[in-house]
Amino acid sequence: MSATADTTVYTELGLYIDGAWTESAEHIDVYNPATEEVIGRVPHATVDDLERAVSAAVRGFAIWRDLPVDERTGILLRAAELIRSRAARIGEVMTLEQGKPLPEARGEAVRVAKALQWEAEEGRRAYGRVIPIDNDTLLTVHREPVGPVAAFTPWNFPAGSPMRKISAALSAGCSLVIKASEETPGTACELVRCFEEAGVPAGVLNLVFGDPPAISEYLIAHPSIRFIAFTGSVPVGKHLAGLAAQVMKPSIMELGGHAPVIVCDDSDASYAARMCVTAKFINAGQVCTSPSRFYVHESLYDAFVDAFSEATKAIKVGNGLEEGVKMGPLANPRRLAAIEKFVEQANANIVTGGKRIDGPGWFYEPTVLTDVPTTAELLSVEPFGPVAPIMPFTDLDEAIERANALPYGLAAYGFTKSSARAAELSRRLEAGILSINHASGSVPEAPSGGVKESGYGREGGHEGLEGYLITKRVHHKLIS
Repeated sequence: MSATADTTVYTELGLYIDGAWTESAEHIDVYNPATEEVIGRVPHATVDDLERAVSAAVRGFAIWRDLPVDERTGILLRAAELIRSRAARIGEVMTLEQGKPLPEARGEAVRVAKALQWEAEEGRRAYGRVIPIDNDTLLTVHREPVGPVAAFTPWNFPAGSPMRKISAALSAGCSLVIKASEETPGTACELVRCFEEAGVPAGVLNLVFGDPPAISEYLIAHPSIRFIAFTGSVPVGKHLAGLAAQVMKPSIMELGGHAPVIVCDDSDASYAARMCVTAKFINAGQVCTSPSRFYVHESLYDAFVDAFSEATKAIKVGNGLEEGVKMGPLANPRRLAAIEKFVEQANANIVTGGKRIDGPGWFYEPTVLTDVPTTAELLSVEPFGPVAPIMPFTDLDEAIERANALPYGLAAYGFTKSSARAAELSRRLEAGILSINHASGSVPEAPSGGVKESGYGREGGHEGLEGYLITKRVHHKLIS
């Protein structure tokens, strides 16, 4: 029997500091975006709470860093198994607070368990090296954890975004103070409970919520914090990167994008459209790597638009807890207003969708636009929602030029049957992530991250541990 909004219960919320759950005098409401009902109240950390969290992270780092790597890895693998075993419950909490369909939410929980498992094993391989020099000198390179980390994550992937920070930091031997989203706090709390029950020592992992500018400014400037990890918008990322630069702290910035799709004239239009529709409307388009500008060769344009719009019309929109729903609501009223403005301002041809869905909840129809003016804001500003503008092109040079025209470079997509064209797209598209003939998401084994204003640093793959490690050269003159 499928879960319903009437029978599914939300979770208990709290701050997790120094191995204990704690409350606060200040709270804000948490909403179910499918019903607009208040489902919980999340505590906001005070300055005293933040100082306790940082102090705990300093003590926790000394403990965690010095644990044998096998012991650290064993604890993290136990946490991964707990998350995997509770994926159904974590998914329910996620759907209640964020809105995505329950199968998507459960799948996200399973994926983060896999990612944690992979990162934990990768932490065993943070190798140094010995450099031959002469017979009476030992020259070595050591890899060591950087220290206590401050991390900040958004609401669109309530499990995926926090876990990228937590898994990399803990696998490298660091401690962590993480500020997860106040709009989706329950998922983060559920994850932290798994780490707590797995045996992560007190102080190693600390979870706070609160006023984002105040918390980021406090944590980034704190002398005990050694590394900053952020996922979010380009404007906020630039601000936080500036704060980090003022105190000479390294950081990872995984920022927004505006991912182009190029469908070449030798592609299967129907196949490309099906792949793109799935990727475009997952999580209601609220994905930083979501395909968001579609450039289709003029010879395939009509066929692609027809296949894309037909697949879009078939998407069932509704409460993510209901069976068969493929797209839930937008996560908050801000996104709803933004999408309405994008579509209205574009003054384009609306093939399907194009309006808010009546009733409670922040729902917007999956929308396909053609005849989009080049001046439309939709083509230059990341929409972060369920709207797909489709434009024709004549030659590949033109498409690549348009794809690269923006200051962003997170993800890009290409469809072609030609290996030569695939190689050309790989070489010329300015993006940190490129998918050819599919539009699937990230995997823990490989790095993800952007170029240009989409940020720097990488998450996932062995590159994902780099930011959390320092490189120390030890030059030892042997004396008998």
